[in-house]
Amino acid sequence: MQESGDKLNFLNLDEDIPEHELSPDDLLALAWEKSILESSASSVNLDSFLSDSSSLGKNALKELDQSEIDSLLGFGSAPADIKNLTGIDAILNKSLIYYERLPMMEVVFDRLLRLLSTSLRNFTSDNVEISLESMKTMRFGDYLNSIPLPAMIGVFKAEEWDNGGILVVDSSLIYSIVDVLLGGKRSITASRVEGRPYTTIERNLIEKLMKVFLEELKSAFEPVSTVNFNFERLEINPHFAMISRSTNAGILVRLHVEIDDRGGRISLMLPYATIEPVRELLLQNFMGEKFGRDSIWEQHLASQLWETDVEFNVRLGTTTIPLGEVLNWKAGDYLGFPVTPASLVSAVSGDHELFKGNVGQKNGRVALQIEENILQKKMDSVAS
Repeated sequence: MQESGDKLNFLNLDEDIPEHELSPDDLLALAWEKSILESSASSVNLDSFLSDSSSLGKNALKELDQSEIDSLLGFGSAPADIKNLTGIDAILNKSLIYYERLPMMEVVFDRLLRLLSTSLRNFTSDNVEISLESMKTMRFGDYLNSIPLPAMIGVFKAEEWDNGGILVVDSSLIYSIVDVLLGGKRSITASRVEGRPYTTIERNLIEKLMKVFLEELKSAFEPVSTVNFNFERLEINPHFAMISRSTNAGILVRLHVEIDDRGGRISLMLPYATIEPVRELLLQNFMGEKFGRDSIWEQHLASQLWETDVEFNVRLGTTTIPLGEVLNWKAGDYLGFPVTPASLVSAVSGDHELFKGNVGQKNGRVALQIEENILQKKMDSVAS
């Protein structure tokens, strides 16, 4: 940079001048000129962007509705896989306990989907499709903090297990159910009224929906255990639904309900303390369902039993002899039994006595004539 009076003459950047020929002032001027040119280019790009944005008109800017806010906050997105976390994230989530897999729980909720599809069709008189979104382990407190509001939270109790759980219906499903049951417009997205509490009619309708859900949940658990899920109360604030410690883990099941191209999500949270009484049953691979009596298999089994070969021995007699005398036995010694030719001998199979009779000969062979049927007496006593 060269000074001439009050004027500053910038170096020509197009000239290829070696840096070792430039003075320190020239190098400083060169860096300054580059920064001015870059800022000028950024200013031109910003002005063009603002002019393009202003040309879109006022309709380009609009307020976000609740569903878009939930999406921005991450309530509707799938959480990251905790197993893949590293560093500080892994340390923060180390308190999460990985519980053992419960194969029968998957069977229970597969059965629940089939039962709910029928019951909700009858409840809404409309076409209903239900799908399982996810089933995972989550801390109870973390789930309550992640519930997107507004929502309705149903608290219920499993009487036979002496514990409870919660059922959460999101606002999208709430307004969809209300529109369907009260004859609202068949729009793709259910209308939502922001900034007001739920009305008594809306609460009563969703309470009926939850009772239908709990009734089918009871039927879904029948192959595992008999249990009654009783609805207790309906809450709006998640803190009033704290039925378990916040650090306790539970099974979180999310179901997506679609009613005529609209719907929402219903979530079930069962603490592990609730299902502890049937934990051993849920660990089994598959228990099967109770379909009643199978007469064909019963007849086949009975016919095969009648053809079973049974081996039994005839016991001529028993006696008790000291061990020292037994050790002194020699060939030719006689062993006496306290029986007579008229005494009855026993026919045994294993440790079970079957018959008693007299020993004789028939057709040149040793034979047993049955005098007392002990097996029949035992069967008669059991039947009586």
